[in-house]
Amino acid sequence: MAQPLMPKATAVWLIEKTSLSFEQIADFVAMHPLEVQAIADGEVAQGIVGYDPVANGQVTQEDIVRCEADSTARLKLAPTAVPLSRTRQKGGRYTPVAKRHDRPDGIAWLLRNHPELQVQQVAKLLGTTKDTIEKVSNKTHWNSANIKPRDPVILGLCTQSALNTAVTAAQQRLAAEGREAPAPAPTTSEAE
Repeated sequence: MAQPLMPKATAVWLIEKTSLSFEQIADFVAMHPLEVQAIADGEVAQGIVGYDPVANGQVTQEDIVRCEADSTARLKLAPTAVPLSRTRQKGGRYTPVAKRHDRPDGIAWLLRNHPELQVQQVAKLLGTTKDTIEKVSNKTHWNSANIKPRDPVILGLCTQSALNTAVTAAQQRLAAEGREAPAPAPTTSEAE
């Protein structure tokens, strides 16, 4: 259940400014009634400034008046007070400067171990450009002599779940097209 922001400070304000019972306040701020009573007695939360839930849109004044009149009624958190989960916006994914030099290694690993992935899937997964992927693939990247294929999950460029989702989607696409996934390129130890 959602609870108000800063529950102790909200409880302090409700104790000072309303005639709600300890049980009503405790239920609203998700605390034990004895803890609310200790706040009222001054044993707990000394020095905490009250946080006005009405001014901050967590509860309406009408709801407080309704609950003051009926001791069995409970305050309800206003729906606008519950923070909405943020969805990721479209656009490039930020990669820290310290990890940017690892990106070609991750690209090389994906191209070698998961040839079924399309260029745009690799670009989305690692937050890179199609041009960089083509250069790593064709070995025309400016640093191609130093590129060593390394797992992008271990490098921290993507999550294992995102990689698994991309590989599964690529395999389903190939199955729908009636083609088989190409075999991964052999590693240097397997080629010997």
